[in-house]
Amino acid sequence: MERLFGPRGACAGCWCMWWRLERARWDKQRGEKNRRALQKIVATEVPTGVLAYLGQEPVGWCAVAPREHYSRLARSRVLRPVDDQPVWSATCFFVRKEYRRSGLTRQLLQAAVQFAHKHGAKIIEGYPQGTRRGEMPDAFAYTGFASVFQQAGFEEVARRSATRPVMRLMASD
Repeated sequence: MERLFGPRGACAGCWCMWWRLERARWDKQRGEKNRRALQKIVATEVPTGVLAYLGQEPVGWCAVAPREHYSRLARSRVLRPVDDQPVWSATCFFVRKEYRRSGLTRQLLQAAVQFAHKHGAKIIEGYPQGTRRGEMPDAFAYTGFASVFQQAGFEEVARRSATRPVMRLMASD
């Protein structure tokens, strides 16, 4: 992950901790402290996500874990739980710049779904941008686009904001 995210931690020292921490704590530990926090999570073997490789080189990432691992989702007015069903959440994507717009996000999402199913998930949620590709800078599309989730079989189950649908995929037995 360090090779993929680079010395700055992907986006502004996030190290994929945005959804896991309240805003003040995230701001306080941005950068190196977030890197160490993610390193600690990975070391515990708690499900955190999937990496995509091209040969030996990491080129993409999708964070996916049980929703309760993402405390920011529980506090979000827009992304609050739809119901009381246990779900896994695909919260974040990072694709190296030279591999963007190549279909890698869709492949990462499919791998994240398989990973979640393998770990017992019956429902996987995503919180993508409802806007179209090209309508925002890549750095702000870290949750993916609704069209990618639709292509992977997800359906919109809630929309509390014009630009942020809650999308779900039910496990097929």
